Amino acid sequence: MSLMRIGEKPEIARLPLFRDMDDAMRERVLSGSFLQVFPPQLTLFERGRQADFLHVLVDGLVELYVSGTGRDTTMKIVEPVTSFIVAAVMTDLPYLMSARTLTSSRVLLVPAALMREVIRKDTALMQATMHELALGYRDMVRALTDMKLRQSAERLANHLLEFSAQRGNAWDFELSGEKRVLASLLGMTPENLSRAFGTLKEQGVSVNGARVRIEDRAALAAFARPDPVPADR
Repeated sequence: MSLMRIGEKPEIARLPLFRDMDDAMRERVLSGSFLQVFPPQLTLFERGRQADFLHVLVDGLVELYVSGTGRDTTMKIVEPVTSFIVAAVMTDLPYLMSARTLTSSRVLLVPAALMREVIRKDTALMQATMHELALGYRDMVRALTDMKLRQSAERLANHLLEFSAQRGNAWDFELSGEKRVLASLLGMTPENLSRAFGTLKEQGVSVNGARVRIEDRAALAAFARPDPVPADR
């Protein structure tokens, strides 16, 4: 790996995690960090390994997953721009999940020891990191609530509504990643995902490959019973 080039620093300095930092402290972090482009389906780290870096996804798509009993289950699909596995870095503990790229991805790698050193000195970085951790906790609560209170077709309906909302309430969009990854994320098999999409046809949803059209948002929302508290991001 090579250290970040001077021309790359202004873009990274504007990221939410770093933009309010003291200039000297920010330069300390960026000068010791790496900005790398990884190909699709590359494992970034594995569950149980010590957290050597804070990862910040700048471009691309990353899957967080857990392996066991001969299969993988998707825990989260990370979209830019956000950090991931912050808790392992801050606690200096092993990763609880593995990560791999789903598409060609540009990832900032901040050495974990450097991150812990600077966060003790820079209040803005500490606050931004706490914000990331808090959002991660809230995401986990939402995911558990979704899994425990909704049937598979309802979980898919909610996912489509949230995905649409994140894109300005787009009614026609392309799903991120493969359908098998989406199925795993929502806690179902690919066959169950296909059946769930079939159920949603009656609620005004049509699908062609990875392309989804929401033709009756009101009907879909009535079926999905969305969370009364809007998504945080």
